[in-house]
Amino acid sequence: MTTVVTPLKRLADAHGRVARDLRMSLTDRCNLRCTYCMPADGLAWLPTPEVLTDEEIVRLVGVAVELLGVRKIRFTGGEPLLRRGLAGIIAGAAALRTDEGVPPELSLTTNGIGLDHRVSELAAAGLTRVNISLDSLDRQRYATLARRDRLDEVLDGLAAADAAGLRPVKVNAVIMRGVNEADVVPLAEFCLQRGYRLRFIEQMPIGPQHGWDRASMVPADEILELLGGHFALSPTAGRGSAPAEEWLVAEGDCHPSGTVGVIASVTAPFCAACDRTRLTADGQVRTCLFSLTETDLRTPLRAGATDEELADLWTGAHESKWAGHSIGRAGFRQPDRTMSAIGG
Repeated sequence: MTTVVTPLKRLADAHGRVARDLRMSLTDRCNLRCTYCMPADGLAWLPTPEVLTDEEIVRLVGVAVELLGVRKIRFTGGEPLLRRGLAGIIAGAAALRTDEGVPPELSLTTNGIGLDHRVSELAAAGLTRVNISLDSLDRQRYATLARRDRLDEVLDGLAAADAAGLRPVKVNAVIMRGVNEADVVPLAEFCLQRGYRLRFIEQMPIGPQHGWDRASMVPADEILELLGGHFALSPTAGRGSAPAEEWLVAEGDCHPSGTVGVIASVTAPFCAACDRTRLTADGQVRTCLFSLTETDLRTPLRAGATDEELADLWTGAHESKWAGHSIGRAGFRQPDRTMSAIGG
């Protein structure tokens, strides 16, 4: 018989939204240097003592799930596969039960490098799905964007995730003007042929400071125009709180039917339906990717705070969540942390 746990609180904000989805960063370190994410020479990584331990992560995830009603957890980085204790963290999260009496949905956002060597243990630990970044199928363009020649390893990771049953395998691609527009259609064909779910993501001002130029961002309508020239597209039903607007792709001569999504974070933000909360690798609550403030959970946790006290701090932070980001409007300020230090 299923036991339903009633959370003590909810992560509700002043705009009527309730967070059910936690993005949990495990590290700020990465083995790529993607141009839209970090400088070529990397960043000053967090000192190890400032990073949450495996046990601290599992405890805070437990607070989110069992006291605050979170039902989905996405482990992110940096590159989460660099976290040695990843399988144990996933197993700890899988042992939790949501307010619906079931384990939380556990997914991973990764660049896919090395996933083929670890996917079996991660699936056995309770991982249910992966999102893998792939911005080009052309070796030279991939290496230009990632500043590393690792394309074959990413493709191996994708195939391994699919073989391990971590479906649907989702693929994330950022399209940059003058760099990889030529990959839009090949990426779509590649994913449709393999049953992967491709989502194009508009480049956001969350990379190296002052490195974002809106003119270099290929917006959603241009991506859809490129897709529409090669595929028969039709919109799907309402997406709810999902960030991607999905389109049905009719079967063609070279591909089966499937779906493709576009995440228009800049040109068509979906903030009104946002159900996410974020926790950085050093234990800071961020209520929005573009937050300019954080709430520290690591210090009180290490000082002996109870789970209920940590939950109070988290709910207090979430109450003041913005109605939405202000990209493109006067007064917008890019966060001090880059994407790799926040968690995707």
